[in-house]
Amino acid sequence: MIKEYQIRVLPQVAASENVLTDYLAEENGLDARTVTKVRILKRSVDARQRTIYVNLKVRVYINEMPTDDEYVKTEYGDVSNGMRVLVIGEGPGGLFAALRLIELGLKPVILERGKDVHERKIDLSMITKTQKVDGESNYCFGEGGAGAYSDGKLFTRSKKRGSTEKILNVFCQHGASTSIMADAHPHIGTDKLPRVIENMRKTILESGGEVHFQTKMTRLTIQNDEVIGVESINLATGKEESYRGPVILATGHSARDVYRYLSEAKIEIEAKGLAVGVRLEHPVDLIDQIQYHNKQGRGKYLPAAEYSFVTQIDGRGVYSFCMCPGGFVIPAATDNQQIVVNGMSPSNRGTEWSNSGMVVELHPEDVDGDDVLKMMTMQEELERNCWQQGNMKQTAPAQRMADFVKGKLSYDLPKSSYAPGLVSSPLHFWLPDMVTKRLQKGFEKFGQMSRGFLTNEALLIAVETRTSSPVRILRDKETLQHVRIKGLFPCGEGAGYAGGIVSAGVDGERCAESMANYLRVSE
Repeated sequence: MIKEYQIRVLPQVAASENVLTDYLAEENGLDARTVTKVRILKRSVDARQRTIYVNLKVRVYINEMPTDDEYVKTEYGDVSNGMRVLVIGEGPGGLFAALRLIELGLKPVILERGKDVHERKIDLSMITKTQKVDGESNYCFGEGGAGAYSDGKLFTRSKKRGSTEKILNVFCQHGASTSIMADAHPHIGTDKLPRVIENMRKTILESGGEVHFQTKMTRLTIQNDEVIGVESINLATGKEESYRGPVILATGHSARDVYRYLSEAKIEIEAKGLAVGVRLEHPVDLIDQIQYHNKQGRGKYLPAAEYSFVTQIDGRGVYSFCMCPGGFVIPAATDNQQIVVNGMSPSNRGTEWSNSGMVVELHPEDVDGDDVLKMMTMQEELERNCWQQGNMKQTAPAQRMADFVKGKLSYDLPKSSYAPGLVSSPLHFWLPDMVTKRLQKGFEKFGQMSRGFLTNEALLIAVETRTSSPVRILRDKETLQHVRIKGLFPCGEGAGYAGGIVSAGVDGERCAESMANYLRVSE
């Protein structure tokens, strides 16, 4: 017999399967000895009141063992002889596009400008050691894209365009913990996600697909307004190479050379709104105390606490973004003359700090001019200014939170997770007024909402600019094909149609399906 229950229990009950089994038996008149397995289907922490509860949806197996898997497996056939589709970029959009192409009998040929996850990790470590950034292998470029080494958070509100559950299932099939199927805010962890990505690549290769690393697209090959291939350069050898086939363009939100090429080639794009701000870092114990309403913090049974803040200041949203409990702040620049920060956390979320992006919503009309690349130019100028403030290294300018709100210089800085180092800087003075003033007012509001949040124990690290693409590559709403160029399918976050790992994966699958329809019509 199988039964399902919705329950609300204390954290110590939810933390132990044996304790949970006894609780379910007592509450529902079951004999605990007959319960062979309790599977958690959904889990969320309710910390709105002083007594913290965990909401669970559970499936109870009575006198029988589970015969169903915890996730749905996808079958991938041999596409060695299938029609070729070029996938430019091996971030989540490109990876899920490639896997879906295989399901549809098409052969994906992935061109990735960066390195595989293992070689890429070496280049990331060199940023702290040398204060230099490899422009083709960094926290944004390489196998897995910007998400591979920036946490693996899988929460998304974008559920109208495709199956988010399918994305989670595919991750589980390739080695992610099945807990992501249950958690309200699923998270793989930066320590585990690279292996999952590597397994996805192995599936692509074993199915007859191709993956070419250090292969940078330089231009599309277009005949009669139709893409028939791409030109590229092998970054390891310097050799120019040509590839033939229609294109799923999934190059990520930081491929500025691609945006410049598209603009120069008169391929329709438009400026897109984004958000700009800082990384806000608190001691993890302080956030636990605030969010769990307890001076003792989270205790033994609760995870590192999360928070989410949003408000409107002078007609623009001010909000927390990409919150990393028990995480650390990382250098996410893609060039040496810029500083960009992001956040990440390991699977156990066990560091001394919690951080989030604290950003201000900006619209194209907030920036002067009519250039389609003006939002990208604004990003670049801010990142370069930040690099100059940081002594022209990857040491990031920083300021204590309350000092920022009061417009005071911080004469010393607290201990931080940011490995390349920090330099005290008056962020309130040199950040754009449209950002500074809204952040200051926003922080005051958040401090009122959550007592203790606005404090000089917290640290602002500049600058957070890569929240999303500054450009949208225009495509047809129905076919997902570019509005003018046939055989070109702009995909994922870099094209302006996604905002995170899961939504990018969903968009990748949709682009693969549209590509299959296009090829059937073209036959």
